[in-house]
Formats: sequence, C-alpha cells, structure tokens
Amino acid sequence: MSELDKYDYKLPKELIAQHPLERRPDARLLVVDRALGSIEHAHVRDLPKILRPPDCLVVNDTRVVPARLVGRRVNTGGRWEGLFLEADASGAWRLMSKTRGKLQPGEEVSVRDDQSHQDLVLRMVVKNDDGTWIAQPQSREPWTDLLDRVGRVPLPPYIRGGEMDPGDRQTYQTTFARCPGAVAAPTAGLHFSQALLRQLEEKGITRHAITLHVGLGTFRGIDSERLEDHVMHSEWGRISTETADAINQTRKQGGRIVAVGTTSVRVLETAADSEGRLAEWEGATDLFIRPPYNFRAVDVLLTNFHLPRTTLLVLVRTFGGDDLIRRAYEEAIAQRYRFYSYGDAMLIL
Repeated sequence: MSELDKYDYKLPKELIAQHPLERRPDARLLVVDRALGSIEHAHVRDLPKILRPPDCLVVNDTRVVPARLVGRRVNTGGRWEGLFLEADASGAWRLMSKTRGKLQPGEEVSVRDDQSHQDLVLRMVVKNDDGTWIAQPQSREPWTDLLDRVGRVPLPPYIRGGEMDPGDRQTYQTTFARCPGAVAAPTAGLHFSQALLRQLEEKGITRHAITLHVGLGTFRGIDSERLEDHVMHSEWGRISTETADAINQTRKQGGRIVAVGTTSVRVLETAADSEGRLAEWEGATDLFIRPPYNFRAVDVLLTNFHLPRTTLLVLVRTFGGDDLIRRAYEEAIAQRYRFYSYGDAMLIL
C-alpha cells in the first residue's frame, strides 16, 4: 500500500448531493470530538448550542464568479469550453480551454450565455507552458461585468455533469460572499443562512472574514505516491488588520478559533507565527497541510466531506486525527450523509 492509498475510500454514487437543501442550516452535522474520540449526530442549525462564547467563526468571504464559458470557434464553428481563472491589469484573461482539434493563437471564440445568445468574442493570444491560455476579450467592460453576463456557475463535474440550474447562481454562493475571484465555492460556508448567523451573534459567537480565492487546484487529486512529492497549487489570500486583531483577542479571552472550511484554515495557518498570533497579511499561499503538521491558529474546523485522494482530505485527517476521521467517514457513509459541495458537514472539536 502506498502512502496515498490510505486516503482512498468507496462512496456510493447516490450519496453525492446533486442539489442543495431548501434551508441551508438543515444540513446534517457529524460532530467529532478529538478529546473524547466520540462521534455524534446533529444539524448545522444546532451550532448555537454547540459553540460557546467567546468562540470566533472565521469565514471566507470570497465570491464565486460565473467562470464557466461555453461557445464556438469562429473559424470552424466547433464547440469550445473554457474556464476563466483571472484577469490582469491590462484586461487580458487567463483561462483553461477545451475543444476538438488544435486551437491556434489569433483564433477567435464566440462565447454564448446560458440562453445561447452570442455576447462576447475572445481572441486567443498565446498558450502558456502550463496549458492555460491568455485571451483578450473584445470589450472594454470590467471582467466581472462580462462574466456576470455570459458566464455560467462553475459547478464541479460530480454535480449534474457541471451543468448549472438557474438557482445555482444563488445557492452556490455563501451568504457572506463579498470579494469576487473564486472559481469554486468555499463549500463549508454554504450552510449558513442570515438567520443562523444572527443566532450565533446573539449567543456571543463573533464572526470575522478572511479572503482566499478558491482555485481549481483545491480539488485536484494527488498523483504522486508520496505526499511530499505533490506540488501544491497556489491561491491568493488576505487577512485584514482588523480581523487579525480580533482573532488574537479571542485567543486572549480563552475563545476557540473556529475555521469555516479548509480555505480559512490555509489562510490562518499561512499567516500565523509560531505562537499562533496573526497580523495583517496578503499574498499567495501554497501551504500543503499534511502529517505531522502542528496547527497554530485553528482550534475547531467546520468542513464538508471531501473527495478521496485529495489535499483537502489529507488536511482534515491531519487536523482531526487519522483513525478518528477515517471512522467518521465510515459512519457518515453508513448513515447516508450527503457528500461533497452541496452535501452535509462535519464539525471537528
């Protein structure tokens, strides 16, 4: 057995959630207590009873952009698909591209919205060494406006083959999303409604936001047999002075830092010093959390269930303890929890 094989598991296909619940906080919550080695069943709506003041929720306020692009090659009429990754100061886009045949620099692509209306022409400029393309939109509008008009929600392929419903524009977005730039949702945050956030606030649970623009690499599988050989993806993040100071104060008061999602964990652990203290931070992180990592800034983790053989599962097992989290996943499957982006959640105390 390779080192990676122990991060594999079998999941019945019918447990992969294809749609969100009508009420976000109704998601089931597997409560895992590391100190007791126990596993209990609850719901996300029970968080005000489980957490205690002066605990602090740290959420990721990145906003998912409608990054999936569908269109036709102008010269050949062939189908083309793309995924917007980022825009630079000049307005050029970096994107992933998929089509039959070989796309040539200088070719144009006609992008169509979800009603099949032609609304944007992209000129393909150059293919990068990593397989992505630089493209120039034939419009001076801001990239956010263009994507809002012609882009589609970039659902992962295990949800309806990646094909969005109109409702996904709202449901594949957290209630606290503010900063556009993610191409995938920080899915643990999808469970919160405004009403639940108010209940937590009334209980004395504070909430502060960091930003990490989730990229495709977050969900990419690990190809190497050894974890140490995996080349980790990089994502841009930020912590404000206000958030850093508030988290430090929570620690001084004896409160726990509750990271909502693995993306919040990556930012907090990247920015923390050896004593777990935080300061204002902005930049790229390629932190790969794997055994025997020593967590400095996070005390509690709220997270969804993750795909096998991924860096996210490795992170969660490192945080919660290998045997305990393996047992938790077995329990979730036996009790038919809903898995992945639109699925249920786990709280690791």
